[in-house]
Amino acid sequence: MLKIDNICKKFGSKIVLNQVSLSVKKGEIAVLLGSSGVGKSTLLRVLSDLDHADSGVIYYNNKKLDPATMHKQHLVGMVFQQFNLFEHLNVEKNITLALEKVVGKNAQEASAIAHQLLAQYGLADKAQARINQLSGGQKQRLAIARSLALKPEILCLDEPTSALDPLLTMHVGNTITQLAREGYIVLVATHDTALLDTLDCTIYLMEQGAIIQTTRNADFKAHPDQYPLIAKFVWGTIA
Repeated sequence: MLKIDNICKKFGSKIVLNQVSLSVKKGEIAVLLGSSGVGKSTLLRVLSDLDHADSGVIYYNNKKLDPATMHKQHLVGMVFQQFNLFEHLNVEKNITLALEKVVGKNAQEASAIAHQLLAQYGLADKAQARINQLSGGQKQRLAIARSLALKPEILCLDEPTSALDPLLTMHVGNTITQLAREGYIVLVATHDTALLDTLDCTIYLMEQGAIIQTTRNADFKAHPDQYPLIAKFVWGTIA
C-alpha cells in the first residue's frame, strides 16, 4: 500500500500542497481531479522525487519511502503530460536506453523487453519509427511502455488525455484499468472528467493544494447529490 501523509509544499510564498493525505492499495486507481494549478502534478512529482516536500511523509508497504531505495528499485514510474520522449531516438531506443544505462541490460536483453512492450501496446510495427512520426495516442502508449520497462510498482500519469480526442480518452482509460488489474498502484492527475466514465477509481478532488472531497467513482455516480463539490466540478452545477 502507498500512503501519503500530510504532504505540504511551497514555491516561495505560494502554498502548492496543503496537508495532502491519501492511501492507494495495490491494484487500485486514485484520480487526482481538479483544474490546472491546484497541485495535482506537484503531488506526482513529489511522489516521484522530482520535487521535495517541505513536510509530511510517504510510506510504501508500511515503511517510509526512502528516495535512494526508491530510485535503486525503480519503484515509481512517471508518464509526463508532454510525454518527454527522446525525439532524436527511434521508438525502440526510447525504451532500451534506460534498460541499458540504468538497469545494466545488454543490448539483446533490452531489445527483447522493448519488443515485448511494443507488441503489448500495439506499437510493434513502429519500433524503428521516429517520434515525430507517431500520433498523440501512440506517443502516450510509448510513454507508458517506457515507464513499465523498469518494472515500477507505482505508476503516475500526469494529464494522460490532455491532447487526445474522446475515443482515445476511452482507450487510455482502458489501459489504466488494465494496469490496475496487473497489480500496479496507479495515480492519475487530470482535469478531464470524461476519463471518469471509464475508470473504477477513487476520486480526490483538489482545490488550492488541498483535497476537498473524496469518494469512490461508483458511489459518486450512484449518489452525486452526496458529493456536491465533485458534481459541481464534473457538471458545472451541483447535482
